[in-house]
Amino acid sequence: MKRVLFPALITTLLCGCPSEQQQPEHGLHYGGPQPTLLANAVPIDDHTMCDYLGRTDVEVSEAAGAGALYPNVRRVFKVFGVGSNRRKILICREVDTNLDGRKDVVRTYDDEGQSKQEQADTNWDGKIDTWNVFAGGRLAEVRLDRNHDGEADEWKTYHGGKLTRVKRDTNFDKAPDVWEMYKNGRLERMGVDLDGDQRVDQWNHDTEWRKQREAAERKKEEEAAQKKKEAAEKRAREAAEEAEAAD
Repeated sequence: MKRVLFPALITTLLCGCPSEQQQPEHGLHYGGPQPTLLANAVPIDDHTMCDYLGRTDVEVSEAAGAGALYPNVRRVFKVFGVGSNRRKILICREVDTNLDGRKDVVRTYDDEGQSKQEQADTNWDGKIDTWNVFAGGRLAEVRLDRNHDGEADEWKTYHGGKLTRVKRDTNFDKAPDVWEMYKNGRLERMGVDLDGDQRVDQWNHDTEWRKQREAAERKKEEEAAQKKKEAAEKRAREAAEEAEAAD
């Protein structure tokens, strides 16, 4: 089967998706640990990565995305309470993006519905090569397996949604040899390990951008000082005018 990637599915999974109740869907719905079913009710093994089999505290929704003849999107909800107090929270969502019958992207959520972790097999070889970690529902860390040997060789750190640091193992010896430091999402300097001792031997700076940033910071400080000076002069004038009026 020709493998076709559906960007819309990945975009939906990777974004801060709206709550499940707001998303229209069609497909199969069931409240127990049943396997995925094709249209002819034949169960298939789709290598699920969601934890729902054998559990009675979850509900599962199967839906077909754009271009899919059979359900390729699974959502697992944890159920809380009973009767009028019953509610459910999305705890796992997985997608078969290339429609080969195997789930290749999965994201898990905490009991508040915020993203926790995500794993993806981006080249569809049956092995996970991308790991995303979230903190407070926002992306905090990305680990990538560039040579597809099952182990990460690139690590990205985010703060406040912006990239702050990258480590790379460019020769795939299981140790980082390139370090990149970012400020405001832009590369500021890069360190390189030249002798394999896992220490930076050479730092390369983005000199021009650093000069521009420093100039912008100086300008901001000068503007703040000027405003402060103008405010002080205004107060002095007003005080003088009040004193003159009193005389």
